[in-house]
Amino acid sequence: MSALHWLNSEAFTAFDQHVMWSDMIGNLLGLGALALGWRRAMLTWPVQLLSGVVLVAAFWSAHLGGGVGKQFVVITVAVWGWYQWRRGRAGSGQLAIRFATWRERAVLVAATAAGTVAVAALFLAYPKLSWNPWPDAYIFVGTLAAMYAQARGWVEFWFAWLAVDLVGVPLNFHSGLPFSGLVYIVYFVLVIAGMYAWWQQTRSAADLPGRAKPSSTVAEGVTA
Repeated sequence: MSALHWLNSEAFTAFDQHVMWSDMIGNLLGLGALALGWRRAMLTWPVQLLSGVVLVAAFWSAHLGGGVGKQFVVITVAVWGWYQWRRGRAGSGQLAIRFATWRERAVLVAATAAGTVAVAALFLAYPKLSWNPWPDAYIFVGTLAAMYAQARGWVEFWFAWLAVDLVGVPLNFHSGLPFSGLVYIVYFVLVIAGMYAWWQQTRSAADLPGRAKPSSTVAEGVTA
């Protein structure tokens, strides 16, 4: 039995839902990566990369082209984010985090909207790529936006993940990936906790003597 065949075989059945090994393992790794991101641990990126590799198999079997593409993006951005965080820690050993500027927020939202329309148009033109084009496209682009914001050290990355979760939970259940749906619910809790932790971190940094407010400065080691 090949590794791919094993990953897409059934791990167990619960409440008439068939859970695949790839769905379970990949999402547990993703959950761990998010928890590590909350703690601003560098290990978040290699764990996220491994999660993406495993979840390619899960989304391929579910006929979700956006999900497959999303995982390739996750793998690529995980490598870039790893590099960015290493640069951000180079001076003080601490990752500098901040709120994005209003201009950065506007660009991020506009790019997410435009990207979603473009990817959905591709799926509509080639129906074999995805059975549910708009939600699939939104999750694909939204994940890219969230990981980009995380790599830049923006607190807004938690809001981006929250927006992805709200669509990802029902889509995964309807796509035969119940473990992904359940993990997205856990993601929601972690996102709220992580958002609060990062928010407090920016407030603490702003209170330091001679330190500018994080919302108006660029994170140390990260270019604008």
